[in-house]
Amino acid sequence: MKTIKRILASAAIVAAFAITPLGSASAGDAETKAIVEHHLASFGAGDMKETLADYTEASVIVTQGGELRGLEAIQGLFAGLFAEFAKPGASFDLKLLSTANNVGYIVWSAETADNVYELGTDTYVIEDGKIAVQTLAIQAIPKK
Repeated sequence: MKTIKRILASAAIVAAFAITPLGSASAGDAETKAIVEHHLASFGAGDMKETLADYTEASVIVTQGGELRGLEAIQGLFAGLFAEFAKPGASFDLKLLSTANNVGYIVWSAETADNVYELGTDTYVIEDGKIAVQTLAIQAIPKK
């Protein structure tokens, strides 16, 4: 079963498409944005070590297919995503990155050799400098 697919093609995309919330950002917003941007850049680079560094053993990713708890389960998800997005022709469009206190939110679309991701959203709840909870929702159409 496919869940979500790679969040970012490169760190440059994050910088190019990041949207700063209106008004002055709080210290929590700045920390949350930095963590989400690090996560997206690490994921976009296909760097498993740096991607997993954003989580703890207590982290949970909630998807349409169920919950992934702990680093081993999270690593399994990312291994599949890295493999799919490493195929030629993959693209990613980050449409929104927004933060409010300790919550980050992104909206994106993507295409790989296997799937068209018409809509994807991720919500990140940051605690103690790590992603404590992440939710993922996608609308994907398999190409095969």
